[in-house]
Amino acid sequence: MSGEMITFAANGHTCKGYLSLPAKGNGPGVIVIQEWWGLVDHIKDIADRFAAEGFVALAPDLYHGESTKVPDQAGKLMMALNIEATEKDLRGAVSYLLAHPRTTGTQVGTVGFCLGGQLSLFAACKNPQVGACVDYYGIHPKVDPPLENLQAPLLGFFADRDEFVGPDVVKALGSKLDAVGKSYEFHIFEEADHAFFNNTRPEVFHADYAAQSWKRMLAFYREHLTG
Repeated sequence: MSGEMITFAANGHTCKGYLSLPAKGNGPGVIVIQEWWGLVDHIKDIADRFAAEGFVALAPDLYHGESTKVPDQAGKLMMALNIEATEKDLRGAVSYLLAHPRTTGTQVGTVGFCLGGQLSLFAACKNPQVGACVDYYGIHPKVDPPLENLQAPLLGFFADRDEFVGPDVVKALGSKLDAVGKSYEFHIFEEADHAFFNNTRPEVFHADYAAQSWKRMLAFYREHLTG
């Protein structure tokens, strides 16, 4: 890991996060939002990958020190999240990143995976300082993003064999976005499973689709997070 744990102000208290900076120079800011496992090394590695591409990346610890490798425990941690407080934690992370001397521009990007994908969209709907939103197979039964408030362009990546966020769910989300006139681009990868981006889970990881989506995501951020 090339980044470091930092503390930022959020919601009247403090929150920790993993910050990774480019080797030199400044760059756009990106908030990297965890899966239901917590702020694990995989999420930190994604932040490091963004930094290697010239971005200033912050992965907030939304479980405040807790993480797990056990699905049942991950589900409990996810469902125990206070969504209103979590949105404020994300708002604090955005403010921290925009105030960082290495961050360029007046808006940041958000990206999340599973739980984080839904929170990425939620954060973008709640905070106009999010200028580009990426959603990897986002799901959380208690998170209902107010899509009518979305100002940022949205890029989504999904899997056709996803048992949680299948094509029907994606189609329904697209219909809701169409109804409120929002801009989005969705990709549904064939013969792919939920969490196909996670290279620490060989049972679902799809190297080609992970590489394709990563390339599209970088181009998306570079288009929308300039100035």
